[in-house]
Amino acid sequence: MNNSAPPPLLGGIEAGGTKFLCTVTHGYEHGFLAKARFDTGSDPAALLKQVVDWFLSTQQQFGRIAAIGVASFGPVEPDPRSERFGFITTTPKPGWQQTDLLGPLRAAFPDIRLGFDTDVNGAALGEARWGAAQGLEDFVYITVGTGIGGGGFSGGRLLHGLMHPEMGHLSIARLPGDDFPGVCPFHGHCWEGLCSGPAIAARAGMPVEQIPANHPVWDHVIHAMAQALVNITYVLSPRRIILGGSVRRAGLLGEDAFFEKLCSAVRKQLNNYLSHHTFGSPNIHNYIVPPALGDDAGLWGSIALAGGGGAPQRPGGREKADCR
Repeated sequence: MNNSAPPPLLGGIEAGGTKFLCTVTHGYEHGFLAKARFDTGSDPAALLKQVVDWFLSTQQQFGRIAAIGVASFGPVEPDPRSERFGFITTTPKPGWQQTDLLGPLRAAFPDIRLGFDTDVNGAALGEARWGAAQGLEDFVYITVGTGIGGGGFSGGRLLHGLMHPEMGHLSIARLPGDDFPGVCPFHGHCWEGLCSGPAIAARAGMPVEQIPANHPVWDHVIHAMAQALVNITYVLSPRRIILGGSVRRAGLLGEDAFFEKLCSAVRKQLNNYLSHHTFGSPNIHNYIVPPALGDDAGLWGSIALAGGGGAPQRPGGREKADCR
């Protein structure tokens, strides 16, 4: 009979522009013990109270939470040396500008570890530990949904730099004759302004999930998506690009057809400039892939940020998922 105690209980929050997903677990091999979803809305104080109350209630059911990881939409302040560590900053999300995301968690759980990073870096951690990036030191994770963001690893370290990557706001050259202004309030027709879920819906005049396979909006989306992925390939030279988020399902076009068209467009835009076998057919389908963790990549990433088996930093690497 095995009388050993279970691993510490970890909490995770995937903070998205549409919804907050919360969970508790003893680790990946144990699965999620409980999950909850809360609409993001435009009132951070009210939402964060719901989140805190949910974690307090799970403690009563499952025991003390040892750490909570937060993988958040942004822009955010991810530097633990900053006084504004854990803040959402200049987001276009109404009501969420300059929000102290970690503050209510610190107040409710003063003695536990709090990990924090972007939602896409969180998802990248999850995929590195348990998903499509296992064994890779250089890869990029992209999410395309309510917004567009990118994170990943370079040389075995999470990408940060001055703040964190903002790949979703790459400038995009549109197809000839395209006068769609885009939906990004900062840049108009940047990648997010052209290819996020709200942008596609605005251009098509219908929700993304209802857009027919032969609708011309997909030509614009595939062109812009391929251009962005080619630029990321040129700049970062990742060994794999993992493309998550709801847009990858591509309405009535479907996920398989979307990836097929996208891979073909990437090859066309590369125009044989990069001679590596990865970019040939059919190898490119192993270069641009959906997340192996599916829609749970970000949530498992938040658990990795909490300390649940995240990919290790190399010696001298900046310590992330900082604790109090």
